[in-house]
Amino acid sequence: KEKWMERLRKFKAQAIIFDKDGTLIDFDAMWGGWVIYLAEQLRQASGLNVHEPMCLAMGYDDTNKKVLAHGKLAMTPMAQLYRLTVEVMRSLGLTENKAEQVVEKTWRIPDPVLLAKPLTDMRALFGRLHNEGIKIAIATADDRKPTQAMIEAFDIEEYISSMVCADDGVIVKPAPDMVWAICKQINIDPSKTMVVGDTVADLKMARAAGAGLVVGVLSGVSSTKDLAPFADVLIESVDELHSYSVQQQVNELDNVLKGLNPDIVF
Repeated sequence: KEKWMERLRKFKAQAIIFDKDGTLIDFDAMWGGWVIYLAEQLRQASGLNVHEPMCLAMGYDDTNKKVLAHGKLAMTPMAQLYRLTVEVMRSLGLTENKAEQVVEKTWRIPDPVLLAKPLTDMRALFGRLHNEGIKIAIATADDRKPTQAMIEAFDIEEYISSMVCADDGVIVKPAPDMVWAICKQINIDPSKTMVVGDTVADLKMARAAGAGLVVGVLSGVSSTKDLAPFADVLIESVDELHSYSVQQQVNELDNVLKGLNPDIVF
């Protein structure tokens, strides 16, 4: 833990790229209830018992009310979850046509505002990082419209320099493309960037992109065991970033240099 915090403290980020669900927003609150709601709507529309097959396909443990770390729900874009739902209905005996009809009729995305339970005071965190001169970005497997709604609801739009979402046409996680697209937009090298996420896909994306610091958070769907092989640093949640300060590092360096003999140093 000490070693991790030291690494975090020493890294001078010019930008921080955050994942959304499980990192900034409570994943289970947003997505768990949605699977159950969708399954019920599908049951009513088709007369079939889809509760169990849907939970299984999506990777949701209904007994413990947990999204599973390696399940589809944890890291799959909405368009693919839609296709998956059609497949579930087909597997229960519906024709391709009928399955498409039923899913189209019942499909609703989770309410991005009502179900968004923040894991920290985002406005306070982003405001502080922004004042330190750090650019803030979001890379999410969710679509742009709900992500934008969440940003507006928490009044953090002024702090977001860039955002890449699943329906933007950029290759999604674990490919490095989302990080590269953001870095290009904000004109900062990936090596000067910290990436923060709660899934293996987030961290693999960061690694492949050449991010300067890869930070795993345990507030989402993954365990220490899942994330440790891919992370430079592990923290409980983004709450711990409120104390992250680039300015403090600069001041400490100044103090060190002031205390040294200039003839030796230079």
